[in-house]
Amino acid sequence: MRLLLSVTIAIASLVGRVSAFAPQSTNNVNNRATTLFSSVPSDVSSAPSRSLNEHKSDLVRACTADTKPSLNDIKTMVQELEQKAELVGEGQSSSSAGLLSGKWELLYSPEDETRSSPFFWAFEQAFPDNSDQIFGITDGIPAGIKDIGPAYQTIEGLAEGTSTGKLVSRVKVATLNGLATSIMTTRADITGSIGLDGLTIRIDTTKPEESTVLEKLGPLGTLLNDNLPPFPSGQALEQVVPGSSTVVMRTTFCDDGLRISRNDAKYNEPYVWRRVKFSGMEDL
Repeated sequence: MRLLLSVTIAIASLVGRVSAFAPQSTNNVNNRATTLFSSVPSDVSSAPSRSLNEHKSDLVRACTADTKPSLNDIKTMVQELEQKAELVGEGQSSSSAGLLSGKWELLYSPEDETRSSPFFWAFEQAFPDNSDQIFGITDGIPAGIKDIGPAYQTIEGLAEGTSTGKLVSRVKVATLNGLATSIMTTRADITGSIGLDGLTIRIDTTKPEESTVLEKLGPLGTLLNDNLPPFPSGQALEQVVPGSSTVVMRTTFCDDGLRISRNDAKYNEPYVWRRVKFSGMEDL
């Protein structure tokens, strides 16, 4: 119970100390461009049935609308896109195709955007009886007092035919009407593949970075921001339940511009990501 309390306090601290990730535009989500990179062959778009590009564009428009679509609507659109992709032979075999590497922006999350971080997937494995209650407390904080997003992931090292690399999750968390912000950063190792679409991800550390609260302390705050050690979240989770720090991410579609990934433990709740940069253009 003491360890559960420690990890719970760490989560509360990550949210409370606020923050966001990499300097990004604060424009409303509906102002995000919907143009996508595409590896779809030209003969597909000329087919009489709806093309893969059309399915992708519809999904992006839904995800970036002013009103968040329902999970059922997203699941239907994702299923139709995946069926079309399989028919035309695009976006498959994500664990070995080499297209996962790069920087990705989260467009849709079935839950709070913080839950796109694999740390929270692992936390649910370690505390299956307590996680819903803990998440319910943080999720219940009203907008304005707590605002989440944008969220990004950077994946490196997954060249074609390889299944090991690094994943960094960054989620902006703001509290007190934006007076306090930070970037909740989780670093993890990609340790192997499962089938054609699964990757095993082992959590390493979690840390609120670029805290504006610390920055207000001047040079001392900058020193603390840069040098405070990250929380060894992977080790902490392993002490609770051995093996809980490793999760499985299933990516059921990935091409040059769009990616659909899932927590294997909650397979029916897809996350939709849009590529920001290709591999080699973003430092970990």
